[in-house]
Amino acid sequence: MRRFARVLVAVTSVLTVVPTAQSAAAASSEAVADMHYVEHLMFDISLNQFSAIAHARIGREGSSGDTWFDWTTDLCSAPLVGNTGRSFNFTEACRRHDFGYRNAHLLERRYRAEASYWNGPNRKRIDRQFLADAKAHCATRWFFDRPSCYSWAYTFYSAIRVAGGP
Repeated sequence: MRRFARVLVAVTSVLTVVPTAQSAAAASSEAVADMHYVEHLMFDISLNQFSAIAHARIGREGSSGDTWFDWTTDLCSAPLVGNTGRSFNFTEACRRHDFGYRNAHLLERRYRAEASYWNGPNRKRIDRQFLADAKAHCATRWFFDRPSCYSWAYTFYSAIRVAGGP
């Protein structure tokens, strides 16, 4: 009888470990898929494509239709300047930048054991994408507004680098 009990305990132990290992592997693959999705939206598509996707994910009164990722934004939180001026409109560049920051934080909280998502190199990459998006916007402005727009783009980028995080 004791031998049967030992075998039963051993089999039960193995059966409880196997699903745990499978669920850890599933969580790891979810983490990789989520990071690839965020990186794709941040770095692989144009700002116009990102904006179209973002607007499709945002419901009425700014509520999020997609609850897995964080689509909230405060646009550019520059207190005195805002996200638009006579020579620039960085609204969509700020939207993508907020998406990058917020979802790097979200993935860090959600999959902390898998990898570090909110770190210096990722933050710098997100910040550089903001600068690229802002400069691309400036290139579409009227010729005489471009120097001022580029100046604002670098000013915003510098502020982000100083106050943005790690």
